[in-house]
Amino acid sequence: MTDDKGHSKDDVTGPGAEDVKRQAVGTEDEKWTVSRRKFLGLAGAAGVVGASGGALLGGLATPGTARAAKMPEDYVAPGQLDEYYGIWSGGHSAEIRLFGVPSMREFVRVPVFQDDFTIGWGITNESKRVFPKGPRPVGGDLHHPHMSMTNAQYDGRYIFANDKANTRVARIRVDVMRTDKIIHIPNAQDIHGLRVQRVPRTGYVFCNSECRVPHPNDGRDLNNPKKYSAVFTAIDGDTMKIAWQVLVDGNLDNTDADYSGKYAAATCYNSEDGVNLAQFIRNERDWTVIFNIPRIEKAVKDGHYFTIEDPNVPVVDGRHGSDLTMYVPTPKNPHGCNATPDGKYVIAGGKLSPTATVISWEKVDQYFAGKFKNPMDAVVAQPELGLGPLHTAYDGRGNAYTTLFIDSQVVKWNIEDAIRHYNGKKVDYIRQKLDVAYQPGHNHSSLGETRDANGKWLVSLNKFSKDRFLPVGPLHPDNDQLIDISGPKMRLVADAPVYSEPHDCLLIPAKILIPKIKRVWDRNDPFFAETVAMARRDGVNPVSDNKVIRDGRKVRVYMTAQAPVFGLDQFEVNKGDEVTVVVTNINNIQDLTHGWCLSDYGVNMEISPQETASVTFMADKAGVYWYYCTFFCHALHLEMRGRMLVKA
Repeated sequence: MTDDKGHSKDDVTGPGAEDVKRQAVGTEDEKWTVSRRKFLGLAGAAGVVGASGGALLGGLATPGTARAAKMPEDYVAPGQLDEYYGIWSGGHSAEIRLFGVPSMREFVRVPVFQDDFTIGWGITNESKRVFPKGPRPVGGDLHHPHMSMTNAQYDGRYIFANDKANTRVARIRVDVMRTDKIIHIPNAQDIHGLRVQRVPRTGYVFCNSECRVPHPNDGRDLNNPKKYSAVFTAIDGDTMKIAWQVLVDGNLDNTDADYSGKYAAATCYNSEDGVNLAQFIRNERDWTVIFNIPRIEKAVKDGHYFTIEDPNVPVVDGRHGSDLTMYVPTPKNPHGCNATPDGKYVIAGGKLSPTATVISWEKVDQYFAGKFKNPMDAVVAQPELGLGPLHTAYDGRGNAYTTLFIDSQVVKWNIEDAIRHYNGKKVDYIRQKLDVAYQPGHNHSSLGETRDANGKWLVSLNKFSKDRFLPVGPLHPDNDQLIDISGPKMRLVADAPVYSEPHDCLLIPAKILIPKIKRVWDRNDPFFAETVAMARRDGVNPVSDNKVIRDGRKVRVYMTAQAPVFGLDQFEVNKGDEVTVVVTNINNIQDLTHGWCLSDYGVNMEISPQETASVTFMADKAGVYWYYCTFFCHALHLEMRGRMLVKA
């Protein structure tokens, strides 16, 4: 069996060969298709092995191996792979970013809510089908990426993310790292917190509307805040349709789900029903809202719901007094909401209080069973941690790591000791405080939001960097810091400047995702199936035919791309024609990506191996317009071009 360059699997020999074979995934043929870089790099692997005393090409870097080699802990040698994928939110750039950990190298950016000229996101027909119909915002504000789970373990199917700026939620396919669905959330404004249901398998994706609005928000009740409310939304992650919504009191902030599938929780501020800063911070206590999922589902099934903007979206009333919710008093303007990996607790960060509030899921059970009436009885600890506690991560050994925004620190504390202290025992629950630079927001530990939290790495996402890096103008980079938490003490390992403003991240072992991620596209992939079906209707085989189909003033141009030529070196249309160009990359070797850019028409799209992509535009300018490949694919890359001839 050979690849498209004639290399046999038996040709792969020498140091590192077994790693290359072991990491191969995909179809049976693809398992033995060695990329040019890996194949040519095998000869150099011998030098790597000799210099490092036996390190294999493509091995995974770990804190232990770095210490043994007396190298920085974040060092990942050339030819080695990171131990973790980091899934970063892009914030105002409305994308997600893939990093390696511990190297903190940025691998790729995946556009979600924004247009992106690199791959033609928002330009190609395939990407336009992902967005909701109608006018589309030019950007977004992506805060919280979270991966689907099965039995509280990452399953590598999807990443879900929110757009706070435009009240949207997106789903990203992990296998190809492409957004495949975006929906707008009705009855809501400013989707902020987002988390997935952990067990038995991610069915619901939960998200919060942070800003309260009147319902319906149609110009009535503009200045009557008593008519305002926020909504908690459950999305079916498989269909990306809204299952139900719950009206709540206050402004919802962050959310999380339990480890039983029964409950979700959300921190909530503005118990004052205010509309300005002075009103928002008047009260000393707000609350954490607990949502009883089975009760909500039953209410919807029994028809005990109403609708507001969308007749297909059932809404139930979960405001104070409802038996569907539980309002746990929580000081003050609570922010972070994080469930512990042992399934026992959910912890709310106080933000304007120096405390975190530890809520017991077992006590929540007892409350809904009628065993007590005061929701405060579900609180089992309220440790004082420092100024500005926001988000909490976990190491799987009973310790919590909370960011202190005002103190610019991460505090490590023991949960059970905090509970003992709350019950009157004289015990110190603080283990360590570590200075970070500066003003940390979210943090995330390796596997920390799953049952497999392993306490190796912690990332602190800091909002300020001040003089930490070379000056680049008034807009400074953010600073994401890597912290080793594998030992008894936290140790700062590395700074990583990042473009504004990443908000949250995940750390997922590479061994989970490597088998899931495709190296080349599947020709039957649904992402471009509609375009392929159009080609079939036109009698075109997109992997072999190069044709121009004329249908009145609509012209469809089909061409292949194989380094270093397009299947058509020219095509002719009339001014005023609607032109659809369909390009199929027939190369079958990973890395060999092509682009198709049409000069002066604002058109560009990326076509990875075996992918079909298309773009539609009006030929509104007469003349000669060149198209060319935008990815350096061949020694004759610059010659890979053709002409669109537009007759007046």
